[in-house]
Amino acid sequence: MCRQNRFNPKTATTLIIVHGAAVVLLCSWFVHFGPCNFAPAGPKVHVLLLSSWRSGSSFLGQVFSQHPSVFYLSEPAWHVWTKKWTSGAQAHRIAVRDLLRHLYRCDFSVMGSYLPEKRSVSSMFMWTHSRALCSPPACPLTATNDTQCRQICHAQDMKKVEETCRGYSHLVIKEVRFFELESLYPLLQDPNLNIHIIHLVRDPRAVIRSREESAKVLRRDNAIILEHRNVPAAENNYEVMQEICRSHIRINERAILKPPPFLEGRYKRIRYEDVARNPLKEMNDIYKFVGLKMTKQMEEWIYKVTHGKGKGSKKEAFQITSRNANEVSQAWRTVLQHSKVKRIQELCKGAMSLLGYRTVDSEKEQKRLDIDLLVPLEFRWGST
Repeated sequence: MCRQNRFNPKTATTLIIVHGAAVVLLCSWFVHFGPCNFAPAGPKVHVLLLSSWRSGSSFLGQVFSQHPSVFYLSEPAWHVWTKKWTSGAQAHRIAVRDLLRHLYRCDFSVMGSYLPEKRSVSSMFMWTHSRALCSPPACPLTATNDTQCRQICHAQDMKKVEETCRGYSHLVIKEVRFFELESLYPLLQDPNLNIHIIHLVRDPRAVIRSREESAKVLRRDNAIILEHRNVPAAENNYEVMQEICRSHIRINERAILKPPPFLEGRYKRIRYEDVARNPLKEMNDIYKFVGLKMTKQMEEWIYKVTHGKGKGSKKEAFQITSRNANEVSQAWRTVLQHSKVKRIQELCKGAMSLLGYRTVDSEKEQKRLDIDLLVPLEFRWGST
């Protein structure tokens, strides 16, 4: 027989007072990072952080996610690719575009096609990477790390996610599953959307070194990129890198050389290495491009995560930890076999020249870190 708990007015009053005080304290602290019950002033800005795997997009995504005005989502197209993984990348383009159209409108009903019947925020891929989903009003409390977020914020339903999304002035989506811009044209021409594209690129030699450390995780994505062609295992990474480099050239042609009128002023290409060398300056420029203001808290956070010690471990490949960003960007030069460097330089020669990455002719030259392999590109911040 169950014992009934007696109602104690004194205890209830105390709990109400304590809860009220906690809410007031939470809101007074949280206002520095994201106001409670706030509404955006002016039209919402939609940002697409476009990149490829292992190119520094997790870091740049977090620089957006940590901003108090940003609602951030990481790689929602993962759900499309996972649901229909036997298809190739070409077949997924329209489905991914339509997914983004709904999400940019804070309409998460589209996720019903990809999530379990009993869906909550924890059903979404990499949801804990979003500060907005790990703090009020999406979550009862503000989580301070990934583990805490999973514990206290996982049960919120999609309606609460939609309500939270509408309260932010900027909606940023990081995506690594686009290899051209044409499929995005309908979104760029939609009068109800205000999309700005930030295209993050990285030295292909650094990318392949990082991909080798994450080979198992990327296996399914690789198959989709290669349209499930029967490629020898030893050639898999090289074939994928060639596709990625070709995509850089295609996107450059559409965004820089022959941009349609509706893309003018809405595309910016940045190099991971530039951000690693001068993070505060580069991030100030990026924020300015999308209409965000740099805050003191953000400056401190950016400095902390880019001025740590060392290059990070394999276990930290998909985590945001405090590392020396410049060391990370140069790590490939001391550990990647020169034969692999030569192969990537052959496959990605056009893209490397376009993006401003110098080639090396010998192992000695590769390992001489005093030789700068980054070509200054004054036009790299030029938007079209």
